[in-house]
Amino acid sequence: MLFAASMAVLAAVSAIGMLVDDRILVGSRIWFKPFKFSVSLLVYAVSLAWMLSLVTRAPRASWWAGTTIAATGVIEMVIITGQVVRGKRSHFNNETDFDILLYNIMAFSIMALWTAALVIAVLLFRSRIEDRASTWALRLGSAIALVGAGLGVLMTLPTSEQQSASDNGTATTVIGAHSVGVADGGASMPLTGWSTTGGDLRIPHFVGMHALQVLPLLLLALLLLATRFPRLRDERVQVRLVLTASAVYSAVLALVTWQALRGQSLIDPDAATLTAAAVIAAGGALGVLLSLRGETPSPQDQDGSGQESTEARLPV
Repeated sequence: MLFAASMAVLAAVSAIGMLVDDRILVGSRIWFKPFKFSVSLLVYAVSLAWMLSLVTRAPRASWWAGTTIAATGVIEMVIITGQVVRGKRSHFNNETDFDILLYNIMAFSIMALWTAALVIAVLLFRSRIEDRASTWALRLGSAIALVGAGLGVLMTLPTSEQQSASDNGTATTVIGAHSVGVADGGASMPLTGWSTTGGDLRIPHFVGMHALQVLPLLLLALLLLATRFPRLRDERVQVRLVLTASAVYSAVLALVTWQALRGQSLIDPDAATLTAAAVIAAGGALGVLLSLRGETPSPQDQDGSGQESTEARLPV
């Protein structure tokens, strides 16, 4: 939570930086990158802090894992912000020995962060949480987030142009890229900065990592709706809906990864992408219908007002 607070401060500083510093780097305002990273890490850290509070196994290991994530996150943001002050790229920078050193430090810190997140995911799978729907939302959210974080490796690979230059013995100042099929820094979407003319590997990275928030929030929405729709009060229905949502989310993650790797913009899908999206939507709708099948809660599970009695199960 201390790390989350520091990211809130950095987000505010970066927002001011975007207003007063008109420098442009790789097609966007130079302070835009630390702003995006700080906001993303703020949300990520708060989510992890909550999940760590639910871990019932190996508390010492979970403490070290959380501390490792906070420490490596600080290292990442110090380098990113420092490079902004210098007017240099932080990622993919192969310009000088010092830039290469900083980028390598970031690579090792991200590996440590991912490993610590893996430890937390394993501990969540081993922990006993009273409510089964919450258990699966947390477990699958953390597992999908690990996959999304791991997809970031795709951005570090040299592009075909960079590989050709290297094979020809030509020095290149950049190794790796966000975009596929087009150069970084071209036309982009507002707020996200994702490419509108080609594939963008930041999209699956973003979608995957934020499963950590989306699936628990979906469960929260189900619990709120359960106050009006008795069918949603059934624990079995909640578990089935969480599993369905996790499957759909995983399919969407695979789809946007496939789309990006083909050099296709998110906002310009071709027939194959639209067909796959329709199949996912249909599968999700079928999964929801099957999840809702079954008997409604019996009258003895409700009080005279039609609400669940105080003896009924209340999800965590």
